[in-house]
Amino acid sequence: MKHPDASVLAVWLHEQTAAFAAAAEGPGLDTWVPTCPEWRMRDLVEHVGRAHRWAVELVTSGSKEMPPQPEVTLPATPRERTGWLVEGAERLVEAVERVGPDTPVWSFLGQRTPAFWLRRMLHDTTVHHADAALTAGVGYHPEPALAADTLTEGLELMAAVVEAGINPTLAELRGDGETLAFAPDETGVEGWVVTRTPDGLTWTRGRGDAQVTVAGPMASLLLVFSRRVGPDDAADVRVTGRRPLLDHWLERTAFG
Repeated sequence: MKHPDASVLAVWLHEQTAAFAAAAEGPGLDTWVPTCPEWRMRDLVEHVGRAHRWAVELVTSGSKEMPPQPEVTLPATPRERTGWLVEGAERLVEAVERVGPDTPVWSFLGQRTPAFWLRRMLHDTTVHHADAALTAGVGYHPEPALAADTLTEGLELMAAVVEAGINPTLAELRGDGETLAFAPDETGVEGWVVTRTPDGLTWTRGRGDAQVTVAGPMASLLLVFSRRVGPDDAADVRVTGRRPLLDHWLERTAFG
């Protein structure tokens, strides 16, 4: 399956980091983040800024092992924190350009590339942008192509983790042919039909019959898929078919 190239990922990372920073400026740092119930806003901002800097170290070091998390100190003012966040994204893009998007690097799924980590940090930021926006009570409108790639990457990671057997909860997504569909309202965005097999998860892009279908605008589908909004709490999302199958899926998936 073809992924967006590094230049597209870089543009999206800049956009999502700036949007995340703007949403995070409103709530105070001690504000609880409802969609990350163990975190306050300071934890969310620290996580995004630290993750980008950690990925820079991973990409540039050539290490065969996971690098340690860097120590970070949040700047004092919202404007300074915005600059700090944007700087981290810029440093990551520059590191990928300097090393090259296809150079082998470490990952938790075996050898991957800097482009893998650029995409991973992009989609982590995109989902955490939703956390900041929902906490601040502001709009969340990632473009459909970006939201679609975030959902695709989520399925790829889940399938890889299930296959590797490194997460017992995700392993419960194996099944006996049960099918779920995610159907965007946007005509220019392909949907997903996921099949749960005894060996793991498979899926095809497009529209098709499934035992349960979640339909709605792409941004809303991403919020449901990433468990940031429940399917009953999104007014523009429709669920048809075997609802317990969707509930079972959502109870066992974690993202971002």
